[in-house]
Order: sequence, then structure tokens, then C-alpha cells
Amino acid sequence: MSILTGRKKILVTGGAGYIGSHVVKQLGREIGYEVVVYDNLSTGSQTAVLYGELVVGDLEDKQKLDQVFAEHQFDAVLHFAASISVPESTANPLAYYGNNTRNTLNLLQCCEKYGVKKLVFSSTAAVYGETVENPVRESTPTAPINPYGYSKLMSEQMIKDYSQASGLKYVILRYFNVAGADLNGRIGQSNKKASHLIKVAIDAALNRRQSVSIFGTDFPTPDGTGIRDYIHVEDLAAAHLDALRYLQEDHESQIFNCGYGQGYSVKEVLAKVKEFSGVNFPVIEIERRAGDPGCVIACSDKIRQILGWKPQYNNLDTIVSSALSWELKLISLKELEMNLQQTVPLGTILLQKQFISQNQLQVALQEQINTGKKLGEILLMKSLISDQVLQNCLQEQINLRQRSLLAS
Repeated sequence: MSILTGRKKILVTGGAGYIGSHVVKQLGREIGYEVVVYDNLSTGSQTAVLYGELVVGDLEDKQKLDQVFAEHQFDAVLHFAASISVPESTANPLAYYGNNTRNTLNLLQCCEKYGVKKLVFSSTAAVYGETVENPVRESTPTAPINPYGYSKLMSEQMIKDYSQASGLKYVILRYFNVAGADLNGRIGQSNKKASHLIKVAIDAALNRRQSVSIFGTDFPTPDGTGIRDYIHVEDLAAAHLDALRYLQEDHESQIFNCGYGQGYSVKEVLAKVKEFSGVNFPVIEIERRAGDPGCVIACSDKIRQILGWKPQYNNLDTIVSSALSWELKLISLKELEMNLQQTVPLGTILLQKQFISQNQLQVALQEQINTGKKLGEILLMKSLISDQVLQNCLQEQINLRQRSLLAS
């Protein structure tokens, strides 16, 4: 707890990533918390951290991690930092056992040393493997079929064992298929290597890839393609806040599935992306991938009953449309700035109009150097300016350029 403010301090590992950044955003609306984000930015972005303090570091760096715990008296830890690609885990399993399992051990050792007794852990439905039981319950036997699933299940077991020995209280959240973006367009999936179906399909619709592959059309499902339970990232983020409140009330440790309890096939998802994008991108049907189960749907009764979780975006239309809007926004901002021959830099215009301070500009310009992102995009993600302010200033750049050309 912070002595100065009396607010509880929360450590969020991986808080600059896709899911973590949405949780941090929601934590920012909570009055009682101070947030410290710890992220190596391998897949996350500085600009996605809309609230709290960002510490750039890796969980394998025990010394730095220890320093962060020593500097802050954390009340709880939300642990997101992990590698999440199933195919990559099959090709490079040791990297997954290192980044996911060993680094969770490093984190638990810091929790033990500094007396942190509350943990919310980001797990996955991949721990269940190819289940016969659908919908999948928390009591369904765990039998992973890929190193990613095993790396998470091993982390779960460490947490359980340490809890028995130490009195740590935990909530383990087993995610199903996460998609969508902030409905206000501030953050979304920014990992260019993301391989989730909806992201891949949108990339094809936006001509960033030539086609989408369907891996298997002979599954025992109505249309032969795999069925998954897709959950909007905002609802998943809300589940983490519910879990944190639950732990603050000193309840017993729990494991919860995070899904809606309904599934969509690959073909259904691709049809929805085509509908919203208006693009009939090519689809190629090929053989199944090793380790892909045919159908995985969550039973979410337990999280609804115990945490009182009430999802608001249980709709494939909302999931796809918010994800598409996010990607279109990134393209729009990039094209606007790239196509301008900046007679007067954007930062100068914003300063002259007093939309930002000199210090804010300097920080944003440094982030631009570090990340390669456009200045306007950085300022938007930090909520320093509005969409309308950016559009107006970019239009002023165009007008200044045109006047400059006429004068010459």
C-alpha cells in the first residue's frame, strides 16, 4: 500500500500487452488502486499503458524484478506476461517452459520474499487439451496436447503448491479465445505476429496478407471446421477486476473458466469478418494442425455465480466490429501522417495551440524513437489529445503545405 495515498498497489506483469493493457485501463478507473506495469515490450507497447507506472523489464531478470518489489509494497499481483502461440510452442518448447513456467517461479519467489499474498494468474483453456466434455468445466480433467498448454498447467501447479505452503490466495483464470478491442479505439491488438483467427482474417480483409487458411474441414462439427468460444477482451478484463475484488475480500482460492458458453466455427467467423469488412478475401482449406482440438467451449457458470461476472459484449458482431475498427484506425492514422510532407511538424502545431505541453511532446517524441510509432498515434493512445484535435491539426498541416506550394 502507498503510504502517501493510502491506495493499494497492484503489480501487473505483461500490462503493456493486449489483454494486460485492457485490464490496466479498467484498473485506472478504480479509485482504490495504484498500478505498476512490468513488461519487456517484446509484444506489448508503451503507448498501450494508459494508466500507472511502466517499468520495462523481463521476468527472467531476477535482480530487476526484486528491485521493483523492494521499491513498492504490492498488495496483489496480476500475472499476464507469457508467450501464447501454440504452433511456436510446438516448434520451440524450451522457450515456452522458460518464459511461461520458469518466469512464473521467479515471480512467486518475489511474492514470497516480500509477503505478497494475492495473485490473479492468466491461464488458458489449452490446459484441457482435446476434451470429450463440452462445455468444458473447471472440473474437466486437464490433459494439454501442446507445450503452451503444459507450460501454463505447470505454472498453475506451482501456484497451487505454493499456496498450500504459504497462505497465498489466488484466482486462476482460464481464457478461451480472446478478441475485440477497446470500444473507444484507444487500445487493441498491436502484436504484428498475433495469429488469432479474427486478427488474421482482418489482416486479409485489409490486404495485409493474401489469404486465410482453414486448418481442417473434417472435424466432427456441423460445418467441419473447428469451433471456439470467443470472448471480448473488455469482458475478460472485467473478470480480472472481479477476481481482484474477490481476493481483497479474503475469499478462498479459485479457478474459473473465462468464456461465454457458446462457440462459433472458423467458417462462421470468416463470414462475419467478410460481412463487416465488405471484402471477400481468399480462403484456403488445408489439413489440420498438430494439436488442434475440434471443439472447445467454456462452461462459465462458476465465475458468474461466485464472482458475479456479468459480460456485456457477448456478441460476435461486437467482437469483430471492434477489432476491425481498431485496425482501420491504425491504418488511417498511419496513412494520414505518412502522406503529409510536413511543412510544420505536427508537434509544433499542437504546442502552438496549447493542446500539449513541451514536456508531454518530449516524452512522446522519445517514445516515437523507441517504438517507431507515429506521433499522433502515441498521443491518442496516451489520451493526451482527442481524435478531433488530431484530425484538425493534420488538416492544418495539409493547409500549410498547400500554401507553401502556392507561394513557391
